Amino acid sequence: MYSVRKVTDDLYWVGANDHRLALFENVHPIPRGVSYNSYLLLDEQTVLFDAVDWSACRQYLENVEHVLAGRSLDYLVIHHMEPDHGASVEEILIRYPQVKIVATAKAFAFMRQFGFHVDGHECIQVKDKDTLSSGRHQFTFLTAPMVHWPEVAVSFDTTDGILFSADAFGTFGALDGKLFADEVDFDRDWIDDARRYYTNIVGKYGANVMALLKKAEGLDIKTICPLHGPVWRKDLGYFMDKHIHWATYQPEEKGVLIVYGSMYGNTEAAAQALAARLCEKGMTNVAVYDVSNTHVSQLIAESFKYSHIVLASVTYNLGIYPPMHSYLADMKALNLQKRTFAVVENGSWACKSGDLMRKELEGMKEMTVLDADLTVTSALRDDQAGAVDALADAVLASMA
Repeated sequence: MYSVRKVTDDLYWVGANDHRLALFENVHPIPRGVSYNSYLLLDEQTVLFDAVDWSACRQYLENVEHVLAGRSLDYLVIHHMEPDHGASVEEILIRYPQVKIVATAKAFAFMRQFGFHVDGHECIQVKDKDTLSSGRHQFTFLTAPMVHWPEVAVSFDTTDGILFSADAFGTFGALDGKLFADEVDFDRDWIDDARRYYTNIVGKYGANVMALLKKAEGLDIKTICPLHGPVWRKDLGYFMDKHIHWATYQPEEKGVLIVYGSMYGNTEAAAQALAARLCEKGMTNVAVYDVSNTHVSQLIAESFKYSHIVLASVTYNLGIYPPMHSYLADMKALNLQKRTFAVVENGSWACKSGDLMRKELEGMKEMTVLDADLTVTSALRDDQAGAVDALADAVLASMA
């Protein structure tokens, strides 16, 4: 049974939702599922924009067949060849042998690497500012290398003001019938998934995202059709502003993220004591996470959100507690920058974690590490209340 929705009078969403997949890219938990978005235009010539993951191929093919209603498929536009979108390309080529394929040169190279038989079809290579007409609709292509693969392009329908944005402006979460961002309470129910999607999938490539946004500055964009998550037709500035913050590594909020690594609860107690002091002193925008039972993708998303981060780690084998070390490694790999840090260390005989965390942070871009560390020897003592206060004061002073 088909499951489609109209985007505009002649453009249809023909994608699929996936609630069976537990880990996106076999890394990131997606408890609310994910959508694979594909769009089909019924113009003088028909145009299919992108494909879907292999797991959703059957639903996708039923959707395409229903919307075409016996018409031929003239063009297949591939903006991004990652298998969560490109895996079903070969099935389209088999069922619609006369279809012309439109993609960048690098995308065609990837298709051949994946074993797709594209050379039996007309292959139209596009580059920056190339155009395509399907009749009433005129499209302009913009290359978007490393957002977040090297072959990525986006296309802009100059007729209706629709940006087909590939993985840009995407989010985790299945649509479950609600295609448009204005059909949900996005800021309440979706922004956390959008942030986690961007920061973990695209986060490293902020400069490339900003380069794409600069290319798109002169476009009269009325609708954004991403490859994951809701379609945007209202309040585009809200979501654009979020992406500018993320792509330029500017914090969304002035607040304190406390991430602790604790073996037996003593480092956790120090983290909680600091959180209480901060709140008592008026900074209530505080989030506290256990690095051992919080997925690192969530920690990365929160790190992009908050202006200040406190790392509290026990010393483990004369090093940083392993889950904390992994979090720091992801932070560096995803290019987080422009944050202010404070450090809490714990150790029963050789307290090394503080210096080691500081060294990791100093190896990252534009990170400020406060001098006011807190050292715990096995457990926080009552006579260290002043030291906790001093650390809280130092964090607050750095926020002024």
